[in-house]
Amino acid sequence: MIILPEGNALDTLFLLRDSKTRRISSGDPKGSNDDAAHIAASETYTVAQIEGSGIIRHIWCTLSSKDEDILSRAVLRMYWDGEETPSVEVPVGDFFGIGMGLTRNFVSEPLSMCPQDGRGFNCYFPMPFQKNARITLHNESPMPMNFFYYVDYELTPVESDYARFHAQWRREPDTDGIARKLGSALRERSARAGIDRPEDWPAGWDIENPDGVGNYTLLEATGRGHYVGCNLNIFNFEKQVNDWYGEGDDMIFIDGDPHPTLQGTGTEDYFNTAYCPRQEYSAPWHGLTVYSGNELGRPWMGANSMYRFHIKDPIRFDRSIRVTIEHGHANKLSNDYSSTAYWYQQEPHDPAYRLPSVDARLPRRNSDAK
Repeated sequence: MIILPEGNALDTLFLLRDSKTRRISSGDPKGSNDDAAHIAASETYTVAQIEGSGIIRHIWCTLSSKDEDILSRAVLRMYWDGEETPSVEVPVGDFFGIGMGLTRNFVSEPLSMCPQDGRGFNCYFPMPFQKNARITLHNESPMPMNFFYYVDYELTPVESDYARFHAQWRREPDTDGIARKLGSALRERSARAGIDRPEDWPAGWDIENPDGVGNYTLLEATGRGHYVGCNLNIFNFEKQVNDWYGEGDDMIFIDGDPHPTLQGTGTEDYFNTAYCPRQEYSAPWHGLTVYSGNELGRPWMGANSMYRFHIKDPIRFDRSIRVTIEHGHANKLSNDYSSTAYWYQQEPHDPAYRLPSVDARLPRRNSDAK
């Protein structure tokens, strides 16, 4: 007997299902063209309240506001099966793939920002629930906003072993790297250790960081599940080490391992690029969506954004996971890091995480680069 997948894919679209297709949208039920939800300053708006068992298959939205920071101020939250703390709590722009209040035209398999100027947001991460689902949008701006949206879902039985979708936003506005403290002493340290390096060997590359102390943390989660990717935003705001922000290794700790269970070779390598990339591109599972070096006339300065999705290679954990990355080799660089991590896990999730305040979320601009 051939067992076919339960999901939707091109090679199984001919299969009939018992699911019922439904949609919630901002469309005016009276039939006029006033199709936006008008959300007042400080208002929390219920985007969707779904009762029963099902799977959200697609979310599309766009928005408008006079607040230039609305993509950082407006927060998406998602709750499954009556839980009290959200499984998703992310600024709306960051959730759909790019942080720092920016948009770009890009397409990946689970997320996209589409024309005009990347303002059409799409999410195709499947989101199962057994009893109910609730999605809210909190406008933490002092100005009102207009929000247009679709939430497309199926009413269908959901098995008890289906994991729930989660997403979490984090930021470290100044990673305070060791190069700022040590400067030229890093090269002298290598020399005293008797390490013979070429003259152009960057200072600090001989420093060791075997356990990830001081790394930037993208995700900490407890329970059983699998990590499915992230977007990472690196704002290079001060001149240092030729301005190149990379070389920091990804280090992923699974089920309490004291040393990295998965060890990488550099930031650009984790995001499937190479050799200090300066070209924006998007692919199904990885991309470099923002590169500001050309605009600023200095390679890698200002805003940089990238994504990596583990769709074909999810990273599984039984008890816990901690996803980290160095900010420069051995954490020597001082930059502004923010990120959104995506994962599935069995409930309950750890309720300790709290989204930083609005002031802690507001992005730098390229004019802030020194």
